Amino acid sequence: MERMPDPKKPPRPRCEHCQRPISHCLCAYISPIANRTRVLVLQHPDEVSHPLNTARLAVAGLSNAQMLVGEHFPQLDDILASTGQALLLFPAKEGSESQTVADKGELDASLLIVPDGTWRKARKIVSANPVLGTLPRFSFPPGAPSEYRIRKTREPAAVSTIEAIARSLSILEPEQSFERLLTPFKAQIAQQVQAMGEEVYRRNYQNN
Repeated sequence: MERMPDPKKPPRPRCEHCQRPISHCLCAYISPIANRTRVLVLQHPDEVSHPLNTARLAVAGLSNAQMLVGEHFPQLDDILASTGQALLLFPAKEGSESQTVADKGELDASLLIVPDGTWRKARKIVSANPVLGTLPRFSFPPGAPSEYRIRKTREPAAVSTIEAIARSLSILEPEQSFERLLTPFKAQIAQQVQAMGEEVYRRNYQNN
């Protein structure tokens, strides 16, 4: 677990690409995948400085991905006007069904929009951008538990943003594997466990 920065000490040098401290750079683990479905991450500003910014790793690990930071995105109208079928990676509205491969057969989407933040902040992004409410919502079926071992959550099926993107693309593009996208994420989690020590990890996370 990364410690809060000491205001009396200068900040540690960071890698310009992955934004991790140089001593924990993850670039060696990133090998971009040529994805056909464009991924657009809409990241809440509070997530930018989060030490475990998995959305940033996802964008770095895909050749066709982009991240925008904010709460309101007026450029979405132009983006959607210039693209084909777009899907919103978000749970279905009450009384409706998200599109899944089981529901609709193979989905031919050209753009996957991914709100990034806590559930409350992700919902805020969706509500602040009404055009997102016009899009079909995409969800993936329950799968293996998240490998985000150092996060406590009340929702057993919850996964990190990078895991959600990898699972979604595996459905949208079944012809290729996106397991490699998770390599830097797994390395990052291992670094955090090592930094906190196995005893602290087991006491605080292993049985949660």
